[in-house]
Amino acid sequence: MDARHIGSHVVAWGGAALFVASLLYFLFSYSVTFGEIVDGGVDAGAFGINVGLFTVFALHHSVFARDRVRDVVRSVVSSQLERSVYVWVASLMLIATCYFWQMVPGVLWQVPRPWSWALVVVQAWAAWLTVRSAAIIDAFDLAGVRQVLAPTTPIQAPKSQPMEFKTDGPYGWVRHPIYVGWILLVFSVGTMTMTRFAFAAISTAYLLIAIPLEENTLRANAGRAYEDYMRRVPWRLIPRVY
Repeated sequence: MDARHIGSHVVAWGGAALFVASLLYFLFSYSVTFGEIVDGGVDAGAFGINVGLFTVFALHHSVFARDRVRDVVRSVVSSQLERSVYVWVASLMLIATCYFWQMVPGVLWQVPRPWSWALVVVQAWAAWLTVRSAAIIDAFDLAGVRQVLAPTTPIQAPKSQPMEFKTDGPYGWVRHPIYVGWILLVFSVGTMTMTRFAFAAISTAYLLIAIPLEENTLRANAGRAYEDYMRRVPWRLIPRVY
């Protein structure tokens, strides 16, 4: 393995490690820091800052999906590292979003024990749903590692090869099970401080906005393959509802 391939592996695995670290930092922030009860009245300024923070984080996902931006990235790094660049930027932005998140006074609800343990069960199931869904579509691919592990041969799959949309496990229930896991994870808490609620509500709102936009892009790029998948799995988030 030459120096270039070693460097690609370092960047890719470093991005994967940062991705895991950013998720762990989010879990720590949401469960510990955002769980602190803050006294005071309504703080519209803090809520506005939080909206701005998450907007910047969410826009990154949309910007990196644009073909022009992807072309610029590929002109700087190899196509194998395009996903890793996305992962590095997304992970750093998630850490920054959690670090600068403003504490919002107030508590929306508090569920006493033992009833709050039911929410712990829901959170555990949500975590399983997210991990299971990521594994089905290849977590290493999502983290940007699979691209550098793939054998570098002159024979490449034709670009016209249709995309495959799996219906294994949760992807046979709804089209966006990772989003379902996220929503359940952030809302299934025994003590919903307003700081937590701001994060949960804002992130869920952006997911609901992003889903139709994401699906329009998939339909444009995958054509009939995604339309067939939509017919096989007609529900986006909630079976028989939405």
